[in-house]
Amino acid sequence: MHNPSFDPGLTEKFSAPLTRMINRDGTFNVRRRGGTWRDFHPYLLLINMGWTPFFAVLFLGYLVANTLFAAGYYALGTSQLQGITARTSGGRFLDAFFFSAHTLTTVGYGNISPSGMGANILSTLESMAGVLGFAVATGLLYGRVSRPSARIGFSRNMLVAPYQDGTALEFRAVNRRRNTLMELEATVMLMTVESDHGEPRRRYHVLRLERPKIVFFPLTWTIVHPIAPNSPLFNLSASDLERLQAEVLILIKGYDDTFSQTVLSRYSYRHEEVLWNKRFAPAFDVNAEGDLMLDLEKVGQITE
Repeated sequence: MHNPSFDPGLTEKFSAPLTRMINRDGTFNVRRRGGTWRDFHPYLLLINMGWTPFFAVLFLGYLVANTLFAAGYYALGTSQLQGITARTSGGRFLDAFFFSAHTLTTVGYGNISPSGMGANILSTLESMAGVLGFAVATGLLYGRVSRPSARIGFSRNMLVAPYQDGTALEFRAVNRRRNTLMELEATVMLMTVESDHGEPRRRYHVLRLERPKIVFFPLTWTIVHPIAPNSPLFNLSASDLERLQAEVLILIKGYDDTFSQTVLSRYSYRHEEVLWNKRFAPAFDVNAEGDLMLDLEKVGQITE
């Protein structure tokens, strides 16, 4: 089970204690610096950000574009826009802004129209920018909606519980969405910090699971690692895990039947999130009609 040369891609070097290697949201606890503008990709940023920031960026871009084109119309002189009746400079700029919004979206109500060569050229450019801009925004929205993503929930704690004639390391997973996941496979690794000739090094041990694969995933899945004599956790206590700064790294891979694509989910448990001599409470039961009822709130519920 112990292979010092095994590294899943998280490095064996150890310099200082980390909070955790994998955050609770599944992202890696890694920050980048020293990059250049060539390393920045706006598509990746807009695809991966949350929905609220995404719509905020779209709305801000819409306001900025209309403001810039309105400033262009105002600089040309609002006399080149037929239908502007405001007497103040602020009112004329607002009329130019609303005309820009009509042009950018190709709505064209007709109450304001270009009457000069400069305004016609600028409105032509703006209408082309609007068509291209909304095409890009639509593509980003479709890419976000159509991208498959797993919403696998994990129990808040990992347990060391009685198992057959010994004990086992256990945690529970559930599909929090209504889509169908099948052919799930779990990879579980134990990361510890051990001394190598007086120098601390990270060590990784692949934990052998009682059932590393399941075919269907409509209910919960309790993933069990029996703590047998060949297990790297054999004879270790809670204080030993704390001394080794242990963290259990988890990767679950499955097939999403809705999108016909493979989805992945990552998670981890630190040593302080491991509870001893506990059991998971049942998370589903049968109702009066004979249907299985899964309670997502009980996925991580534990008992003595």
